[in-house]
Amino acid sequence: MSIDLNVPESDVARIRSVSPATPRVAIVAGSGLGGLAERVEDAVSIPYSQLDGFPSVGNVVGHAGKLVSGTLAGVPVVVFAGRVHLYQGVTAHGAAYPARLAAALGAEVLVLTNAAGGIASDLAVGDVVVLSDHVNMTGDNPLCGWAGPEGGNPFVPMTDTWDAALRQAVLAAAPTSGLHVREGVYFGLLGPSYETPAEVRMLRSLGADVVGMSTVMEAIAARALGLRLLGMSLVTNAAAGEGLAHSEVLEVGARSAVAMEGLLTSVIGHI
Repeated sequence: MSIDLNVPESDVARIRSVSPATPRVAIVAGSGLGGLAERVEDAVSIPYSQLDGFPSVGNVVGHAGKLVSGTLAGVPVVVFAGRVHLYQGVTAHGAAYPARLAAALGAEVLVLTNAAGGIASDLAVGDVVVLSDHVNMTGDNPLCGWAGPEGGNPFVPMTDTWDAALRQAVLAAAPTSGLHVREGVYFGLLGPSYETPAEVRMLRSLGADVVGMSTVMEAIAARALGLRLLGMSLVTNAAAGEGLAHSEVLEVGARSAVAMEGLLTSVIGHI
């Protein structure tokens, strides 16, 4: 499927001018998981403010707001240290910019990480959920108004959005990570308010394992662009229907992020 990436040539040229290697893997580091960028070797960093196509909004705490290019476990990568969200007033198309830029740079795989609320009753703080599917409950879609083949709308099938082989690679490597890792379904909500107890009960009844305020826009765009997709959610609050301050999300993330980053690095080394 041929779709206009709608990525300024200046952004691709800016990145390639300082890091000419074509990345095989692009990674979006969610709240509290920006330490993954520190693992990149021969790293070159570009602030999002220097990229013409990146939405111009302030960074959320825990999102550094920069693109880091280099190698991870010997694999050429670009790491998006932070993302933008619909709740910041960004359009769905804008929130999907990391996926579109990753495709423009030639990446084959997009890894989406996030901090999420645990909805399934068996999940505990610090657990990791590898995404097997998602439900978009934001009320928006990055494909709206996006020119598809022959100028028509891009009617993109969402079956097998999340790559089964990549998912199994994470599960196979998980026993040595020190983390409890399992598959699950991510529900994407608009935010920025956290879920009420009634909303948590509703989400659980609908089959949600984890819930968050990101990821689905990037995932839909990545699927449209033919990227292989891996998603990993770090559970930062259990399914109690209780609100959690963003500072607590970052604190919990910091305690488990190192192990999750190590797990992901191991998997990337074998892609």
